[in-house]
Amino acid sequence: MSTRSKTTGVARAADNSKSLEVLARVGYAASGLVHLLLGYLAIHVALSNGGQSDQSGALSEIAKLPGGAIILWIAVVGLFALGLWLVVQAALGIGSSSKKRWARSVASLAKAIAYIALGVTALSFAQGGSSSSSDSTQQTSATILSLPGGQLILGAVGVIAAGVGVYFAVKGITRKFEEDLAMPSGQKGRAVAALGVAGYVAKGVAVFVVGILFIVAAVTVDPSDATGLDGALKSLAELPFGVAILVVVGVGLAAYGVYTFVRARFARL
Repeated sequence: MSTRSKTTGVARAADNSKSLEVLARVGYAASGLVHLLLGYLAIHVALSNGGQSDQSGALSEIAKLPGGAIILWIAVVGLFALGLWLVVQAALGIGSSSKKRWARSVASLAKAIAYIALGVTALSFAQGGSSSSSDSTQQTSATILSLPGGQLILGAVGVIAAGVGVYFAVKGITRKFEEDLAMPSGQKGRAVAALGVAGYVAKGVAVFVVGILFIVAAVTVDPSDATGLDGALKSLAELPFGVAILVVVGVGLAAYGVYTFVRARFARL
């Protein structure tokens, strides 16, 4: 048996693993909790203009809860398992002649990286440490800008991030996210659809602004402009009617969190 066949066999065995499926659903639930807290923090920033409104801030809030360390360790396991599940999905798509299958593989791999990165951050908090996504983003941006062609690279990162934001918003508006679920029927299904639309559009807006900040950092050669989600949300608050806009985005992110809890139950895995 060839190495490629063995790799595919291992990937398919993982794809059929019930225990991994359960852990992947735990990962979705963990992501839902993080987004629920992100929504709360965004609204808090809008109304008080203070605090950290990114993933680090959300995980910090979890750490403060009774039993927060246990919740964080469960989140770590779930997020890494979900990342692994998505890597397996990406691997099973490779080799297909279908362009759509290749697109799904790339999308699965990108989501796997995002969930694993969130898992690494959660691991830091579970071990009693702390992390600042904003500082990490600025340091990474400074490193990229110091490279040959760094401005172009950082600008490309910004364009990709902005494109991902548009993708999220379009996926919400067109309700394409329903393809990811075994949609319940009746009133429950309508509620899930409403949560998905609000959540995907709100997350799309937030990620799009993150991309714009990366582009600004590339143009001005100033890594401090690339402040990640925290800076993106705070920049929304500085717009005309920004407080109202940020409250709406915060409510949308919270809706995305609730939707992701629902996805933990109804996701097609």
